Amino acid sequence: MAITAAGLFGLTLEKMMNATSLPASGIESETAVKMAMITDSATPDFSANDFWNDLAANEVSGTGYTADGQVLTGTEVTVSAGVLTYDATDPAWTTSTISNAMAGVFYFDRGGATSADELIGLLDFVTAASSSGGTFTIQINASGLLTLDFTP
Repeated sequence: MAITAAGLFGLTLEKMMNATSLPASGIESETAVKMAMITDSATPDFSANDFWNDLAANEVSGTGYTADGQVLTGTEVTVSAGVLTYDATDPAWTTSTISNAMAGVFYFDRGGATSADELIGLLDFVTAASSSGGTFTIQINASGLLTLDFTP
């Protein structure tokens, strides 16, 4: 078991093409999309995992960390030159002590059971990261949290 790549979860991507199945405001929601962190004990399956409960057992814990992650803010979807970009403000946990965070998982939080919270994507940290009584920030790439080049 290990995290070996970043990616989008295919079953939710399929739902995203059907706007009637998304939460209000979709991926740009300032209340419905969360980022949580998991350890390398997870084995994400981008074709089969569809809900947060598929990975939640591998979530990090620690002082100052919010279980089930935190809401992403500053979310924005833009399209330019055939590329769709999704971006958000860098999520941060202040005064936190977190060990062995290997990836950030972003998902739709429906406010109920984790078995109904659709996975969107996973941001691989490549190496495990920790904090000790400081701020743990997931620094999103300057190009955005995800980009889709939709022109061949």
